[in-house]
Amino acid sequence: MKHTHIVIMAGGVGSRLYPVSTPERPKQFLDLLDCGKTLIRLTYERFLQVDSQASFWVVTSGRYTHFVREQLPAIPEDQILAEPEARNTAPCIAYACWKIRCKDPGANIIVTPADAFVPDCSAFAATMHTALDFTADRHAIVCVGIEPDSPHTGYGYIHAPGATDGIVKVESFKEKPSPDVAERYLAEGGYFWNAGIFVWNLDTIESELRSHAPQICAVMDELSPALCTPAEEAELVRLFPTCEKISIDYAVMERSSEVFMIPGRWAWSDLGSFEAIEKITGKKLK
Repeated sequence: MKHTHIVIMAGGVGSRLYPVSTPERPKQFLDLLDCGKTLIRLTYERFLQVDSQASFWVVTSGRYTHFVREQLPAIPEDQILAEPEARNTAPCIAYACWKIRCKDPGANIIVTPADAFVPDCSAFAATMHTALDFTADRHAIVCVGIEPDSPHTGYGYIHAPGATDGIVKVESFKEKPSPDVAERYLAEGGYFWNAGIFVWNLDTIESELRSHAPQICAVMDELSPALCTPAEEAELVRLFPTCEKISIDYAVMERSSEVFMIPGRWAWSDLGSFEAIEKITGKKLK
């Protein structure tokens, strides 16, 4: 049985929620839902229900590592990864996966944003278990699609016709649509909001990155001898900023032929706007 590793991406500045979320303390480190827990803490606890024995990693900006240590004290210091500068999600994910290989070459991995809201943790865990079982011994990437309940223009879409409750092949990824296109997606069906949650085993993501993002892999390979040694920090500062600045969606998802989707049949929000948060809490933020 492959061991599960959870990678929480927590480097964003939450600019859409300024001035509540600021570059000094962005939204993932705030109790925006007024529940006594920050968004990253809620994410961590949700994934503990997926696998209480999982290894957790957080990739964030160097200026936010103290928030992670304060809010997630159970995560080992060497599994809080500090990016010297933001290079989007593909380099972030590559760095985490190369680090995981140092400890567990047979890892099965979930990558997730730090700041989504999913109230039904049990249903969420069941979906994640299905995805982890699927990727454990297959060369496959599984992403999570949320069935839309409105023609939202703020999310990217996954086109996966025929999806019911099982895992299906992704036909294409779509950029954030215009209102007219979003209306068409909703009417046609088979289109899902992209939740930004990805599941794969370590060999799969390394292979896909080598095929579709070779420049980033070359940087990681040069960094590799220093990983998990005292030289890592200095080498990371030297090399990481040379990575191509690109999202995992552009770098891999839209180019790979091995991408599948599992529908998330549970409430979800990326909490990316004041309206989204106010809808959940019933309180005005500004």
